[in-house]
Amino acid sequence: MNRKPPAIRAITFDLDDTLWEIGPVIRAAEARMERYLRHHFPAMAQRLPAGEVRRRMNRLASQRPELAHHVTALRMTVLQQAAREAGTTPQAAELAFAEFIAARNAVTPFTDAAAVLNRLSGHFSLASITNGNVDLATTSLRGFFRVNVSAETAGMAKPHPAIFHLTCEALGVAPEETLHIGDDPECDVVGARAAGLHTIWFNRPGHRWPGPGQVPSYVRQLSELLERLLPGPTST
Repeated sequence: MNRKPPAIRAITFDLDDTLWEIGPVIRAAEARMERYLRHHFPAMAQRLPAGEVRRRMNRLASQRPELAHHVTALRMTVLQQAAREAGTTPQAAELAFAEFIAARNAVTPFTDAAAVLNRLSGHFSLASITNGNVDLATTSLRGFFRVNVSAETAGMAKPHPAIFHLTCEALGVAPEETLHIGDDPECDVVGARAAGLHTIWFNRPGHRWPGPGQVPSYVRQLSELLERLLPGPTST
């Protein structure tokens, strides 16, 4: 006798490039931090020309793998190093980071995000899983999620299965009762599959599946999730 698969009870969402576009946000945050440094700490700014913070962060992540999942620690360490090199006050790093994170948190959700999350939250337990460092409490989407997990708080990043399992445990559901939705083929689709979750690839640009594995179910707009997941006359 075939056993009926368990019903989906919870949905986990990636954040960056799934609920909002992140590229313009990061560029604006970097620019704001650079302007602040040029105005207040020019010697430090000279050591951090455009793109240098990111280059140093990548190098530091390779040198110190224990920090690779913690983007806040990586950025703060780079800023602290630059402050020392410039011979300026250590507080400059904290002030520069405060400028960056204020702009980094100023995300603009996709136009259908709030309505979709509102509808889904009436039928499923929702959680967020991110490798980034956005403070979801500062966004307009903060009220829709029962659980919020980041790589920094979990101690590991997607695609590690443990971050998915930790989120499922916090929601009180099994992985096979959980659907994960995200844009990154490796972190969100392959990673969630390996952890035992169901997946939908958020493929807003309409890219071809880069593999590996079977081409996943995907949507290009968040609003398509309502037809896929909610009961109604258009459901199949």
